Amino acid sequence: MTKSGQRGGSHRRSKRGRWIALGTSAAVVAGVGVFAATQAGASTVWPAQKTFKGRAFDTCTAPSSAAMKAWHTGFYGAAAVYIGGKNRGCAQPQLTASWVKTVSKQGWKLIPLYVGAQPPCQKSANPEKMTTANASSLGAKDGADAVAKAAALGMRKGSPIFLDMEPYDTKNASCDKAVLSYTRAFTKTLRGKIYRGGFYGFSSSSAAAIATAKDRTDLPGNLWYAKWDRVNTTTSDWPWSKSLYTDHSRGHQYMVNSKEKRGAYTITVDRSAWDGPVALTG
Repeated sequence: MTKSGQRGGSHRRSKRGRWIALGTSAAVVAGVGVFAATQAGASTVWPAQKTFKGRAFDTCTAPSSAAMKAWHTGFYGAAAVYIGGKNRGCAQPQLTASWVKTVSKQGWKLIPLYVGAQPPCQKSANPEKMTTANASSLGAKDGADAVAKAAALGMRKGSPIFLDMEPYDTKNASCDKAVLSYTRAFTKTLRGKIYRGGFYGFSSSSAAAIATAKDRTDLPGNLWYAKWDRVNTTTSDWPWSKSLYTDHSRGHQYMVNSKEKRGAYTITVDRSAWDGPVALTG
């Protein structure tokens, strides 16, 4: 990422990845068990959503379970993990179903993050970029892979999966159309497999494209926006309509490159405010 969520740049997935942890002031609540007909089909009954509210952190490679135990001091309470995607930049030797089970028992809430295909007009080099021609088919393929990766880690149906979309020129009409087509196909595939759609992007570009799209069909129901203003909130600096993403559906990455030590473990993290769904584990 750059030094501001208001500017362009690339997410540090190729350097550190992302962990989200939410503070102990947060409360876990059961969400609605049945999605609206426009989202999931009138007869589709979903597992109750697990929602967490509080402070969050992210880092590229999932720390060891020992480090996670040391870090569970109350300042953070959940962690976002990179579960897959061809553009995932860090190896994940710790990230296994056993690790998920262990850290969940420690009290951590987990947020799955998938680094899928990136915009065709994005200047940075990526192993996988979508095109206007294959955006929908690739989005469906990556969505299915994301579900398979989450399930293999013990993240059950009803869990969210956040699609990581890096900054791009939203004024480029064909590029913007490709991103929205890919995102819709990805989210629709998740929903068909009973996983909740989420999206990570920058308030100046990728997240703005989702929040301001006039056609809301098949867009993700949870939005995590990067806006590096150092304000721990998901409300006071929310850049778009206040009626959007109001039902425990927001995350705000507000600070980056924070070098912190807990116990014997020093990790450089990004911080987020969180009021949204977390994975169903155990």
